[in-house]
Amino acid sequence: MTDSSSKSQDPEVWDLVIIGAGPAGLACAIYTGRARISTLILEKMMAGGQTTLNDVIENYPGFPEGIPGFELAQKMADHARRFGARMETAEVSGIDFAAPPMRLQTNAGEYSARSLLLSMGTRPRRLGVPGEREFYTKGLSYCATCDGPLFAGKQLMVVGGGDAAIEEALFLAGLASKVTVVHRRDQLRAERILQERAFAHDKIEFLWRSVVTRVIGDSALRAVQVRDVATGDEKDVPIDGVFVAIGTVPQTDFLPPEIQRDEGGFIITGPDLQTSVEGVFAAGDLRVGSYRQITCAVGDGTLAYRGIFDYLDKHS
Repeated sequence: MTDSSSKSQDPEVWDLVIIGAGPAGLACAIYTGRARISTLILEKMMAGGQTTLNDVIENYPGFPEGIPGFELAQKMADHARRFGARMETAEVSGIDFAAPPMRLQTNAGEYSARSLLLSMGTRPRRLGVPGEREFYTKGLSYCATCDGPLFAGKQLMVVGGGDAAIEEALFLAGLASKVTVVHRRDQLRAERILQERAFAHDKIEFLWRSVVTRVIGDSALRAVQVRDVATGDEKDVPIDGVFVAIGTVPQTDFLPPEIQRDEGGFIITGPDLQTSVEGVFAAGDLRVGSYRQITCAVGDGTLAYRGIFDYLDKHS
């Protein structure tokens, strides 16, 4: 493993390159930094990943009053930097495993690594209906924290019934005149405390057993077409803004075929979180079996560190 003095420079080959600066990658970087493993984190957006999109996180241990997602993400990134991890803005487009060291092609140049952690996380799942693409940023959004303030006093719709959807609805209810939650089932999947808050809120109402089939508008979104899944009846619902929260898909499209994935694109790992390629590990939401919570991602990052340490020690 590279001596800690190399962290002040740019080594020709990094002991570890982490793709993605979400909670999993940052947690691993804290441990590898303390272990004096030269660590480079490549992130195409900003540190924190999906964590930054949460208005308030109430279930992360140590913050009984809750903490804004952006603030928690920054604390994690600062923690990783403190122990020597270096972070650069770059989008990885390809990885070459032909011969050691591994080589990563990015829009900022090529990097070499002895080991690799895949922690790119996920992106919002699309509705896949007519008008969705055309009205994205023109009334349709996938992030209430990002775009909600633009719709103060308006009538809004949230599509989905899980934790993310109800958190979005509760946040938007503090800004909008009314929030309608559209859910394909007749009951929510969100955790009980979120359901209780949503049902008790006088600005939130529900459209059960329904799906959005079309987004309608002119220069901006004006309505959505909704179908009752039980009867098949369709109707247009006038609305000022729609926020989609129907799950996520892993950001694994760019990975070479050597990295084994399931039918949904999620990465398959062993008990030590090593993938089908030796020396390549995966952690966080993009991994098969992940519960997709921040605490679980942090645990994944810690477990991946142990596997990475053992791998580098064996191959040093």
